[in-house]
Amino acid sequence: MHLLMIGDIVGRPGRRAVKQNLPEILSTMKVDMVIANGENAAGGNGITREIARELFSSGVDVITMGNHVWNQKEIYTYIDREARIVRPANYPPGTPGSGCGVFTTPNGVRLGVVNLSGRVFMQDLDCPFRKADELVGRLKEEVGIVFMDFHAEASSEKVAMGWYMDGRASAVCGTHTHVQTADEKVLPGGTAYISDVGMTGPADSVIGVKKDIVIEKFITQMPRRFEVAEGLYQFNAVLVEIDDVSSRALNIRRIQNFE
Repeated sequence: MHLLMIGDIVGRPGRRAVKQNLPEILSTMKVDMVIANGENAAGGNGITREIARELFSSGVDVITMGNHVWNQKEIYTYIDREARIVRPANYPPGTPGSGCGVFTTPNGVRLGVVNLSGRVFMQDLDCPFRKADELVGRLKEEVGIVFMDFHAEASSEKVAMGWYMDGRASAVCGTHTHVQTADEKVLPGGTAYISDVGMTGPADSVIGVKKDIVIEKFITQMPRRFEVAEGLYQFNAVLVEIDDVSSRALNIRRIQNFE
């Protein structure tokens, strides 16, 4: 099977990039399932019901989240009703939504999707490694293929998770830093890995935010309200090829489109 993972979608430019790029990718690359990180899809802060539906109608099958999952209050109830949105699984028990799910491609292949948040330079949630043990082990009783979006800041933590999951998850894709890394590889145990898929959003920006605002904040150290940049966009994703029988990744390829 071919699985497409779209990097963090930022605001309206990111949603436009998905809408304009995804149809051609689906038709030319024989993609079986599309997973996208949508935690910045609503003006750079969280996601709403309307925007989730927009992404689904654009061809996204599953939306993963991250540390901005709760920025839009309407998600508190909507996430319980929409199984196609998966939030970090290592939030405390009783948190709305689910941190994993089982989904079926149009040709009948079932796969598990896990979303986890890192802890280095981020909110101190439950241990993502122990939570990965629990969820991946449970999913492997139902399905062969397991995909993980590891939403984390530190590349060392992401690399460690890739090696920790090697041979258990079919793919571990990092998100959150909005800069696509060039370390994509298939690990010895058959797990496709990349430290960060990148960002789908405004290209002329500082990781999606208007440049002047971020530069001024760095210089003055004064608080500023971030605003999503406008103009040209970039579309960052990876295409992962997975063997349906062995559940081992065969290849991982970076995608970068600009317009």
